[in-house]
Amino acid sequence: MTSRIRVKGERPYDVVVGAGVLGELPGLLGDDVRTVAVVHPASLPEISRPVCGVLEAAGHTVVALPVPDGERAKSVEVAAELWSAFGRYGVTRSDAVVGVGGGATTDLAGFVAATWLRGVKVVQVPTTLLGMVDAAVGGKTGINTPEGKNLVGMFHPPAGVLCDLATLVSVPRDDYVAGLAEIIKGGFIADPTILLLVEDDPEGARVPEGRHTRALIERKIQIKADVVGADLRESGVREILNYGHTLAHAIERVESYHMRHGEAVAIGMVYAAELSRLSGHAGLGLVERTRSILTSVGLPTAYRLEAWPELREHMRVDKKNRGASQRFVVLDDIGKVARLEDPPEELLEAAYREVAR
Repeated sequence: MTSRIRVKGERPYDVVVGAGVLGELPGLLGDDVRTVAVVHPASLPEISRPVCGVLEAAGHTVVALPVPDGERAKSVEVAAELWSAFGRYGVTRSDAVVGVGGGATTDLAGFVAATWLRGVKVVQVPTTLLGMVDAAVGGKTGINTPEGKNLVGMFHPPAGVLCDLATLVSVPRDDYVAGLAEIIKGGFIADPTILLLVEDDPEGARVPEGRHTRALIERKIQIKADVVGADLRESGVREILNYGHTLAHAIERVESYHMRHGEAVAIGMVYAAELSRLSGHAGLGLVERTRSILTSVGLPTAYRLEAWPELREHMRVDKKNRGASQRFVVLDDIGKVARLEDPPEELLEAAYREVAR
């Protein structure tokens, strides 16, 4: 069974979800595309072969472009190498880019598509849980700088997103579990049913064969579709998707991106819950449920106390900040999002001490 989740807005597109759905890729690209640049992780050429095969069978000229694994791909140097390759292979404004892989690869593929010739078509084919439920959906693209994560980027909606659930079977268990953090985040900010499904079968949530897997994936994609359709450029409601991410991105910087994004987000959600409690927005129940659900699926909930000064410096460089004003996404309750503006330093540190404890 194939599902299609519509992302509305100025450039609507579909997120296609199902097992064995690669055959839909040419249709997402459209009839006018001749050359397709397929961006994929260098260490996983096998995930790009079926994609290239489908495109070649449809009559496209295919250029496979390997990039480094994970966050190492999201640099200006790698982006420049891809731009040069687009020039060598004659990628024109009527051609397209396809990003195949995890969230880092789709972020990069979207960014180079957005900036080549001031914007060419991109279709995302995420092959990880995190990519399917978050990174590949929404039109946010970006690369990292030494100062922080995703500080350079564009809003560039894809022509479509293809989530082939069959690819999840080969995802390493720790990577799959890390992807659950973004799904659980969706439960806290918008859809409490997600939390109930995880609590009903935490062991099943940890594997792609779980009885609630498809429902969890589709519910999280629907949240992202609804939010992005209402606010593509993160000028308002879309900020709720950053719940837990201020600390998470700082942790990733301190860890030199060796920690999985979802693991950092899990810790970041505990921090956001503690901020919500200590600022008077939410009660202790939010913190307890956050820790309980994350722990039940094997995600981390604590980080090193001595790291706070360095983390705090990285948190000052955050996309939600406006001038000298620091903004944090917090919760009044599950599904009720609020914003915390310029909290005192003592509050920020006190919340972190609870995380470290």
